[in-house]
Amino acid sequence: MAQNLKLLVPLHVSYIQNLGKSQDELAYHLTAHLRMNAIYWGLTALYIMGHQGALDREEMIEFVMSCWDEEAGGFGAHPDHDAHILSTLSAIQILIMQDALDRLDVDRVVKFILSLQQPSGVFSGDSFGEVDTRFLYCAVNALSLLGRLSELDVERTVSYIRECRNYDGGFGATIGAESHAAQVFVCVAALAILDRLDVVDQQTLCWWLSERQLPNGGLNGRPEKLEDVCYSFWVLSALSILNKMTWIDSEKLVSFILSAQDPESGGIADRPGDMADVFHTQFGVAGLSLLGYPGLVDLDPVYCMPASIIEARGLRKGWKSLPRKSL
Repeated sequence: MAQNLKLLVPLHVSYIQNLGKSQDELAYHLTAHLRMNAIYWGLTALYIMGHQGALDREEMIEFVMSCWDEEAGGFGAHPDHDAHILSTLSAIQILIMQDALDRLDVDRVVKFILSLQQPSGVFSGDSFGEVDTRFLYCAVNALSLLGRLSELDVERTVSYIRECRNYDGGFGATIGAESHAAQVFVCVAALAILDRLDVVDQQTLCWWLSERQLPNGGLNGRPEKLEDVCYSFWVLSALSILNKMTWIDSEKLVSFILSAQDPESGGIADRPGDMADVFHTQFGVAGLSLLGYPGLVDLDPVYCMPASIIEARGLRKGWKSLPRKSL
């Protein structure tokens, strides 16, 4: 793998700027259910690259507010979509990054989020009832950002996460589900926000996370799976929160992420040679930030937002990234 690769910041900024301009293409409409998340991914990636002003602020805020579900009291992924906790968290994160939280009916959003907690302690994503530790994390993250964490039944929430812990130290999507690096992130980050990292078997989990690195430097989400750029964040975030970033080969991982860039059109793919998308662009850049890549803004691995914004809200937890290298 080439060692002289650099992060192609101008190309990636241009790639993100052009994402919303293809509304006459089928792919744009087939991804409507991800639109709010995609705006959050794009804005966060731009922020970490130091270009948070590259997208029109007012246009973005207006789109977010057009996704408000008045009946539910939350946000859908796209105008006229039902409210969902994933898009509601993304909307909150976007409004905070754009300093526009005053546009939000906080009381109604908090009521919507709390209504989704089930007797077991887990959260459903919406009124249709699918449950997942991702949704639990979204709830904890959102309530924390809104300053309303005191209204959460913390013990019931932590109890469910504990029930999802497996023999290998990892966590699954539901009780009894296999360990998965993305679910490890959501459970560890939720426990960090709730100041309950005592629930984590840290030595066993960090061993399992370090085993996710493959010979080419990339990380996978589960044993026997292919490497994927997005796990650069899911694995690193948990290692960062648990102060075990040195348990992987950072140089090889940096090279793997950079090799998955599209050197012509911009963006980062899941692995070299595949088509770039905004999801992998964001989580590739996020991983590079945690790895101390030069010129990037610090990312908070607990909230997956710029560290300065989280610190300004008094919410920083005890995570550590690798030292920022000089240009």
